[in-house]
Amino acid sequence: MSKIKVAVLVGSLRKDSHNKKLAKAVEKLAPADFAFDHVRIDDLPLYTQDFDDDYPAQGKRLKQQVEQADALLFVTPEYNRSIPGVLKNALDIGSRPWGTNSFAGKPAGVLGTSIGAMGTALAQQHLRNVLAYLDVPTMAQTEVFLQYKDGLIDAEGNIGNDDTRKFLQGWVDKYVDWVKLHIRG
Repeated sequence: MSKIKVAVLVGSLRKDSHNKKLAKAVEKLAPADFAFDHVRIDDLPLYTQDFDDDYPAQGKRLKQQVEQADALLFVTPEYNRSIPGVLKNALDIGSRPWGTNSFAGKPAGVLGTSIGAMGTALAQQHLRNVLAYLDVPTMAQTEVFLQYKDGLIDAEGNIGNDDTRKFLQGWVDKYVDWVKLHIRG
């Protein structure tokens, strides 16, 4: 059986990003038939409709990675009560030009972590609104709004707390079922 390919979009560009660590943790909890491919978004130019006639190479690369994936995983921080601009820009580039939405129909999961007590609840809600418009079937429950604290997840994605590991494993199990339901009918 071939592997299920998941395009991972992390909404943080920071080298020591808590959300990159969370993405790695989720990947470690997934079954062996899932393969994760991180989509580079740090070098994308700001979207303009002028691209629609001559798409930049970075935009073509993003669209190709997303199109080759069976599913999507969004792991994002919250910036000023919304999604980071770099993630919104990636969504805009990947969904354009009109009629060539690379994200459409791909099942997705959304989660995130931040140092704030609310985690990334508002950013995730904004992201879900955008994904709904882009025709991305997004898993609604269980939601993950982790408050990040030192030692929660290390740079390799090892989870330092048993309760958090169990909670994330439950999320991953539901995500796996969600993806398989959508790609296999």
